[in-house]
Amino acid sequence: MTRLKIEISVPASHVEQVVDALHAAGAGRVGEYARCASVWPVTGTWIPLPGARPYDGDVGVVRQSEERRIESVCDEEQARDVLEAVRAAHPYEEAVVHFLPLYEP
Repeated sequence: MTRLKIEISVPASHVEQVVDALHAAGAGRVGEYARCASVWPVTGTWIPLPGARPYDGDVGVVRQSEERRIESVCDEEQARDVLEAVRAAHPYEEAVVHFLPLYEP
């Protein structure tokens, strides 16, 4: 069974909502613990392109904002459900969700 690390950047206002969505989709299970996640501040930067409907910022203008990085884990078989749950809970038009395979000797 392949385990995946999940990385998501989200506005601070939506951390609990996204962590709840991760948990509901089965992510965050580590042994006999559930809803496991790490959260810390990061700074995101982006330029909304024509046609975008940004949650924060204006089209064509460089934007920087304080965000929170959420990291958790899931089984590879859960990834599709986790992705759908995060996208439903995340406020950004284009939520970036990274799944990275974990090496577990």
